[in-house]
Amino acid sequence: MRPLTGAEIRNRWIAFFEGKGHKYIPGVSLIPKDDPSLLWVNAGVTGLKKYFDGSEIPPSRRIVNVQKSIRTNDIENVGHTARHHTFFEMLGNFSIGDYFRDEVIAFAVEILTDEEKGFGMPLDKIYVTYNPSDLATKKRWMELGVAEDHLVPLEGNYWQIGEGPCGPNTEVFFDRGEKYDPDHLGVKLLQDDLENDRYIEIWGIVFSQYNAVNGVPRERYKELPSKNIDTGSGLERIACILQGTETNFETDLFMPIIKATEKLSGARYEDNKMAFRVIADHARCLTFALGDGAAFSNEGRGYVLRRIIRRAMRYGKKIGIHDAFMYKLISVVTEMYKGFYPELVKTLHSTENSVREEELRFLKTLETGEALLRSLLENKKEISGEEMFKLYDTYGFPPDLTKEIAAESGVSVDEAGFEAAMEEQRERARSARGEVESFHKQSKDLLAFDKESVFSYHDDVIEQAKVIGLFVDGVAVKELTGEGDIAFDLTPCYAEMGGQVTDHGEFVGKNAKGVILNVGKAPRGQHLHHAKVEGTLRLCDVVSLSIDIAKRRATERNHSATHLLHSALATVLGGHVAQKGSFVNEDYLRFDFGFNRKLTKEEIRAIEDIVNAKIFEGIEEVTEILPIEEAKKTGAEMEFSEKYGDYVRVVEFGDYSKEFCGGTHVKNTSEIGLFVIESEEAIAAGVRRIQARTSLGALKYLQSRTDLLDTAEESLFGGDVDFLVKLGKLKEELAGYKKETQLLKDKVSSLEAKSVSVEEVHGVTFYAAVKEGATRDALLSLSDTLKSNRSDYVFVLLGGQEGARPLLIVCGGKALEKFKAGDLVKEAALILQGGGGGRPEMASGQVKTKDGFASFADSVRGRL
Repeated sequence: MRPLTGAEIRNRWIAFFEGKGHKYIPGVSLIPKDDPSLLWVNAGVTGLKKYFDGSEIPPSRRIVNVQKSIRTNDIENVGHTARHHTFFEMLGNFSIGDYFRDEVIAFAVEILTDEEKGFGMPLDKIYVTYNPSDLATKKRWMELGVAEDHLVPLEGNYWQIGEGPCGPNTEVFFDRGEKYDPDHLGVKLLQDDLENDRYIEIWGIVFSQYNAVNGVPRERYKELPSKNIDTGSGLERIACILQGTETNFETDLFMPIIKATEKLSGARYEDNKMAFRVIADHARCLTFALGDGAAFSNEGRGYVLRRIIRRAMRYGKKIGIHDAFMYKLISVVTEMYKGFYPELVKTLHSTENSVREEELRFLKTLETGEALLRSLLENKKEISGEEMFKLYDTYGFPPDLTKEIAAESGVSVDEAGFEAAMEEQRERARSARGEVESFHKQSKDLLAFDKESVFSYHDDVIEQAKVIGLFVDGVAVKELTGEGDIAFDLTPCYAEMGGQVTDHGEFVGKNAKGVILNVGKAPRGQHLHHAKVEGTLRLCDVVSLSIDIAKRRATERNHSATHLLHSALATVLGGHVAQKGSFVNEDYLRFDFGFNRKLTKEEIRAIEDIVNAKIFEGIEEVTEILPIEEAKKTGAEMEFSEKYGDYVRVVEFGDYSKEFCGGTHVKNTSEIGLFVIESEEAIAAGVRRIQARTSLGALKYLQSRTDLLDTAEESLFGGDVDFLVKLGKLKEELAGYKKETQLLKDKVSSLEAKSVSVEEVHGVTFYAAVKEGATRDALLSLSDTLKSNRSDYVFVLLGGQEGARPLLIVCGGKALEKFKAGDLVKEAALILQGGGGGRPEMASGQVKTKDGFASFADSVRGRL
């Protein structure tokens, strides 16, 4: 068994299975596409579900892949264990209705033990678990040389999640020897399913042969019409075994990151392995997740990434790094992986910028959290679990740091309460993920449907469209009345994909007519028209089939404008603008792109001008169908998250725009007519969205803006006037009224200030009050009057009404030696259910209630 690098392991895996007739299909993006059940792509089979459940016929019955994956449901374990990671690579080989048990086990033995083509592992180091009912699997392993005492039956070896394909599975383990078995338990570790470092699971093989149905006992499941093999082998674990390292973290898949972190920190890996492991793991995860288009945010996967970077930074502090540093590791990860994942080079700078900005944001948050904690410690014997959790969840303040600072002040913490709150959060996360790997039921009839159906890009009407398939809920029928799915030999109807909506249409035949509600695709790629039918439609009927032309043309104009917009963004903003998503229908277009700030009015106008210039140029659209590798050489824009076939459509508008695209387009840019941007906004950290309209939609949008201006003109000035001159005079009058109003407010505040009773506490003027109904401006005016002729003061003022109360705290003179107004506002906001901040001298916030205000004010008074 000789050591192999991670890259060599990956390449051997692919080459071995290609030699066994498998087609290599690159892994999909970490961000699931069209799968709301998943937060992240978390297994090798995820991108192949459509082949396993029969919703699409695969390009080959035998597939090999390497799938980047993320699992974050138990992130706290990362760094504690030898093999737990957030990001990892899953090696997989799959059979969709081709080979089964005998072949896959033979492949496993060969690749694991062969010195030249595989990994050269000694067969006597291989242990295997299997389901007790699956004696065929036990027999096959023994036929191939695995000793019977190395075969362990386990009842849990059965793969099933929800309804759909399921079956027994077998798992392969490598025995690392007595060194990792201090209690000398041997195979009992496997038999009792005990956590251990001796027997390392390196491969799982699922025999997907039954169709699970809720409420039906397992022994009564029916066999699938298409039996499948689904396997997964962890690259990092294979590397650990072949490189002979203590854990995965000492392999070449982590050590370059760890070495770089040593240089940044000046600390040694051997002295604090936990911190270095967390940082290395999280650097890989951030690089790949952000590279695939994820972004930091306060919910979903963005919140997960925020937790990951904050956890890494907390461990950075443990090894002496107190500034932003994770962004410096992104280039290290990119350099390690660019050979197999070249797209990382393209996203390197945007990923570095996103990470750095998030780090700086967290450093500020951490400072706020510590200030809040120290205010909570005043006059307390214990920090509650709820308070500890809020500090962690809302402010990202580390629980261990909370315990440490509390201990320094002689205050205990409710760890049990904190753990209970954490478990509630984990349960919410588990519920949100749902059945993450569940499949749909296979439709035997749709899987078997192999008649050819052709989509015509250029026809609006097909006069002689023959019915070649009829289905109701996936079951083939000979005639259709009511609602169901129809396949025609030739169709003008576009099936929804690539961000472009489906066509609508209608058909008329001798004995039936109907309305096309939407169009999808059958497993083998045929267009499947979901329709409502009047009369009776039969197989082999010939009908006239037409699309809603107005809807199609409007959609095409928006789609082509999206291509021009993509290029215009790069022209105006500089360099490559990474597309994060798009959507086009007949009414508008949306385009999401990676960018870290709001666009200026000048930039938006420049983008509009460029797109309209290209429209007025009247550029002809040219479409080429090219082999994928040849298409890449043209420099056409493509999405790395998309999986393309052997041939792709390249849509060009002169030299200005060239993209891989399967959608429909105008024949000439002049058909778009007009382009206008109606909004530009952030939808996540580092991701912006432009919404725009074209043609009549753009004209109507501009008309609505003109109507709005006319209405304002009429309402303000009563008719046709020089609007800007009148508006200028109106603003002058308004400024005068505001000045007069402020003078009156100052007089009222002065009178009120003279009537209030302030306290002198150790030479500092103190005043705290609830002013029901008062606005923030009124509180400011009152505080300004109270400050007159005073140099040392603290004023704590609360206004508004329950549910929405402005809070104002002002400090001056000697009081600033003890307090910062910003810290006091944050402390009060934690009690009064709100938020806020500001300068040491003056800070404000918005809270929900006055409950607890009196005790807070007393606390401030007591600390003077």
